[in-house]
Amino acid sequence: MTGQTRQPVRHSHGGNLRALSQAAGLPQGELLDFSANINPLGPPDWLRPLIESRISDLIHYPDPDATELVEALAALHRIPADQILVGNGATELLHLLPRALGCSSLLLAVPSYADYEEPARLSGLNIEQFFLSPDTGFLLDPTCLVPFLKPAQLVLLGQPNNPTGRTFDAASLRRIAAEHPATLFVVDESFIGFTDASQSLQQNRPENILILTSLTKLYAIPGLRLGYLTGAAAHIRQLKNYLPNWTVNSLAQAVGVRAVQDTEYLQHSRSFVTGQREALAALLSSLSGLTVYPAEANFLLLRLDHPTLAAQQLADLALQQGIALRVCGNFSGLDGRYFRLAVRTEPEQQRLYTVLQSILAPSRPRIVKRQTPAIMFQGTGSNAGKSILTAALCRILKQDGYDVAPFKAQNMSLNSFVTRDGGEMGRAQVLQAQACRLDPDVRMNPVLLKPNSETGSQVILCGKAIGTTHFKDYAEQRAEIFKTVRRCYDELSAEHQIMVLEGAGSPAEVNLKANDIVNMNMARYAHAPVLLVGDIDRGGVFASFVGTMEVLSEAERAMVAGFVINRFRGDASLLGDALAYTRFHTNKPVLGTIPYLHNLGLPEEDSVSFKQGLLAAGAKDSQLLDIAVLDLPHISNFTDLDPLGLEPDVGLRIVRSVAKLGQPDALILAGSKNTLADLAWLQQTGLAAAVLELAQAGQTEIIGICGGFQLLGQQISDPHAIESGAGQQQGLGLLAINTVMAEEKTTLQTRCCHLTSGCLLSGYEIHHGITTAEGIEPLITGQDGRLLGAGSANGLIWGSYLHGIFDADPFRRWLLDRLRQRKGWQSDGQIRTCYDLEPALDRLADTVRNSLDLREIYRLLRL
Repeated sequence: MTGQTRQPVRHSHGGNLRALSQAAGLPQGELLDFSANINPLGPPDWLRPLIESRISDLIHYPDPDATELVEALAALHRIPADQILVGNGATELLHLLPRALGCSSLLLAVPSYADYEEPARLSGLNIEQFFLSPDTGFLLDPTCLVPFLKPAQLVLLGQPNNPTGRTFDAASLRRIAAEHPATLFVVDESFIGFTDASQSLQQNRPENILILTSLTKLYAIPGLRLGYLTGAAAHIRQLKNYLPNWTVNSLAQAVGVRAVQDTEYLQHSRSFVTGQREALAALLSSLSGLTVYPAEANFLLLRLDHPTLAAQQLADLALQQGIALRVCGNFSGLDGRYFRLAVRTEPEQQRLYTVLQSILAPSRPRIVKRQTPAIMFQGTGSNAGKSILTAALCRILKQDGYDVAPFKAQNMSLNSFVTRDGGEMGRAQVLQAQACRLDPDVRMNPVLLKPNSETGSQVILCGKAIGTTHFKDYAEQRAEIFKTVRRCYDELSAEHQIMVLEGAGSPAEVNLKANDIVNMNMARYAHAPVLLVGDIDRGGVFASFVGTMEVLSEAERAMVAGFVINRFRGDASLLGDALAYTRFHTNKPVLGTIPYLHNLGLPEEDSVSFKQGLLAAGAKDSQLLDIAVLDLPHISNFTDLDPLGLEPDVGLRIVRSVAKLGQPDALILAGSKNTLADLAWLQQTGLAAAVLELAQAGQTEIIGICGGFQLLGQQISDPHAIESGAGQQQGLGLLAINTVMAEEKTTLQTRCCHLTSGCLLSGYEIHHGITTAEGIEPLITGQDGRLLGAGSANGLIWGSYLHGIFDADPFRRWLLDRLRQRKGWQSDGQIRTCYDLEPALDRLADTVRNSLDLREIYRLLRL
């Protein structure tokens, strides 16, 4: 303790991003600020929508008494409203104290918050200091203050202290205050919310104790400014006389009311900060030359004992690498060895450790875990083009020499593929794997949902079906499933240099965000900046960008690096005003405008494009072979049709009604995720009878693939209720086959021979059905002799379980030539189209490379 009067200089603060940015020579967005003690979770999710809903209030003066906020605080602390004063941040209220309360001196336990001294100095108060000892970890024993207490004295204490983060025993101070009624005690509890709050003095507060609280730190709103004092009504009246009207704006008042009612955010913040503080202390303690002092708040005080570096030099070197520290040499009681660090998120703390290690122990091997660079495409909605752009960037990075892998945590699609080891995964991730020149791996798509009803879906986890579940039940299981997803990502990312992730649907689906495992929560886990993709061909893309951003929380908005406009037709230079509008409203750039790609020749992600008319609905061209595809409600693996659609002499069309069926040269019944339900639909729409009429006419080749193959048979039984209630139904009766749904799903890659043509085929099987033939010869058999396909004697009706059956160029041409011969057209056996996705992927990559800001993409990936 010293009794001398001190006239300190005005102190600098942490968190001055503009000054830090200028000193570092880096944009503000590239700085990690450990100098300001702000909640690392960022503002609550409700902050932005609340402020937007109250913007109209700005045309009126704010309530000068902040009545609604005062009432909310009174309810929170269970005290009368006249014991509360709200101000424009804690600093404003600090400046009122010496002027309004008539104190003659200030007693501080130091080190302490620098701005405690400034109001007293401006009011001419004597400033006395009690020095806390580093030997006790700067812990304050309030009884040590007793010899220095006097009447008309203001004693200002942090609970917890800043910069030490330590709390004192609240009960001791209550007793001391009661014994010294002429001394005024002000306790700053601005950081108490980050502790367990057991040492708060709000309850049983003596008359001569005032409690100062800042809401800006706890709720991460320092730019909004909001704080309050609680104390005896007489003191509050005195202080209020010195407070101008309208110091707290309407938005701040509204935010304060909501904040003090949000107990869930408060509890989450305490838990998160405690865990991160302990992790940060353990991490930094491993560096020699650093003393980490114990703390209870959202920051740590450290001492640097280095032979050549002082804390300021360390801070300067760290700032050059984008890390801002708070040097504490200008705090009374601390010298040039001390600095303070805010608690932040795990990846940010890992980056801090890496920088400090590079300065303090440059020759020491890094012990931080490797974080694979990652980037993610999300969309403003389904079918925005995320899958294709993911494949494009994968191929671009592969062309540029990187070992890259795709990842989609959860895919909902009826298009699936079987890997070499029999695992089932989404077809889109198979294409992306090919873009990376990798074998498909179920870890690239850990969760595949295959809808089989309006409210239910089969769940494929790590390649294996684990059952059918109602969407509501699945939502309750997602927390556990996300653990598996993270494990798959960790394993896969450890094996590759870069990860390119894809989201699902839109991150703005507020009804799904709580249980999200595929959009922002996955991006957060992978530390992947997000590119938001919008389909301009649909219209409303800029409103979609702005609207999506408005629905996202502040933390989610921060993860969005920019926008990508997809499927643009026309002159991109005409978009200038729209791009500027989007940047103005979101503060995010458009990083690319991808042109509409005609005849891309790549599989579509799911049935959206198919259903929306990627193929012509009912249209025919007399110069082309007319191949019709029945649009079954539960159609799956329709990518089997892609090779046919590329043939120059084929017109592929969708049929949804008897009126549009006509008499095609070939009719295809594709795969189905619910064969029995689709059979009922065929019967209800009259299409079943129409198919039978085509078979009797003998002019149309009728082909069934997988579920379509089962539909052509005599009978389908489902004794285990795989697709519906247990039972059996009569099929179309066009082939002498019977199918029984088995509990175990068959998923395997297959090589086989088409006996009629002699063509070798390869593909994959995905089916529950076990099919047997009665009195007809197999058309296709597997290497193990299993029935993979069967046909009628005249060859006009046939089916197979083999997905990818049309991929083989010789077989596809043989089939089409047979159709041509029936029409009397010339056929020469010459292969006209090579179904090879490699050239298409390269063309896609070339177009996207020329349309995307790859320099920024590489910067985001830190490459």
